[in-house]
Amino acid sequence: MGFADLSIAEIAVDYNVPVEDVLRLCDELGIAYKHPRTRLALEDVKAIISKLDRGRDSEPIAD
Repeated sequence: MGFADLSIAEIAVDYNVPVEDVLRLCDELGIAYKHPRTRLALEDVKAIISKLDRGRDSEPIAD
């Protein structure tokens, strides 16, 4: 498995969500980490981003 050059904290910044939300997703998906600076496997990053994107799609659009 390859590694993405992204940490949990960087994903949170890129997607403008709290680090705690990304850590919660890691727990839900069974992704092991030690701290928010943990570098993640490519497949894990893809799974997290997919969940974050689905969350964005379901947000109501403001008038």
